Amino acid sequence: MSKNVGKGGKGEFEFPQPAKKQTFSQMIYDPQDGTFFGRTGKNWSQLLLFYTIFYIVLAALFTICMQGLLSTVSTTEPKWKLHDSLIGTNPGLGFRPLSKQTERGSVISFDAKKEAESKYWIDLIDEFLQDYNHTEGSALKHCGFGQTHNVTDICLFNTELFGSCSRANGYGYKTKQPCIFLKLNKIYGWVPDVFDEPEKSMPEDLRKVINNTKKEERQQIWVSCNGHLNKDKENFQDISYFPSQGFPSYYYPFMSQVGYLSPLVAVQFNSPPKGQMLDVECRAWAKNIRYSGSARDRMGSVTFQIIVD
Repeated sequence: MSKNVGKGGKGEFEFPQPAKKQTFSQMIYDPQDGTFFGRTGKNWSQLLLFYTIFYIVLAALFTICMQGLLSTVSTTEPKWKLHDSLIGTNPGLGFRPLSKQTERGSVISFDAKKEAESKYWIDLIDEFLQDYNHTEGSALKHCGFGQTHNVTDICLFNTELFGSCSRANGYGYKTKQPCIFLKLNKIYGWVPDVFDEPEKSMPEDLRKVINNTKKEERQQIWVSCNGHLNKDKENFQDISYFPSQGFPSYYYPFMSQVGYLSPLVAVQFNSPPKGQMLDVECRAWAKNIRYSGSARDRMGSVTFQIIVD
């Protein structure tokens, strides 16, 4: 076929030829061209060398960036603390035992006559207290009110002071007097501003406890448990708290000390109503713990339900 080229010139060109048919074995290795999968050995070597260098450079850049980032992060101290952090300055209140069966929610129900049901909750508490019961060899200090100690000291929490909420008593689950263990969530650097005098908004029983406590021992984050939404008040007249009705302030602040354990308060319900749901709200009291009983935005308190058959 011809075509015009320039002024009156003509040229010749060929139609494109169809691709040469190849068998599958020729696609893998073509002896005519000496290629593997369409590339010569030299081409494959150049390609391999390029990607090797590319990924080495990429890995080096990633390592440099990661090292730069990690150099700004402390393994013991968060960069953003208290008001600057997402956690904030208001510790949450939690409780144990908490069932691993999510469908149970926050309900603690059992029949003391059925050993398996009591044992279920006892085993959960055993697991929770495992670290508290194995502190041999730890650099723990026996702290007390009126004593001075360094911020980095780790104060020992003595589980032998749980009284009738001890392991020997089955945490009360064998006698239909269940114990619930309360703890505050850890916030780095947070120091409680305690109530050393009773407040009008406090329950009457807590005000009496504070008034009957020595001045130097009032440095505590107080705790009170009552009926949620002021329900069932008559069922909250017989409650015991161990070792005391508060978290001693000498356990704070939490500074990521190795071996640190949060203080606990064991709350024992000595005469819960049989076969009825006891809807409980426990609250932590400190000047810098904000309280909200809202189900959607609860702060400074926790709710749970107890059913003893």
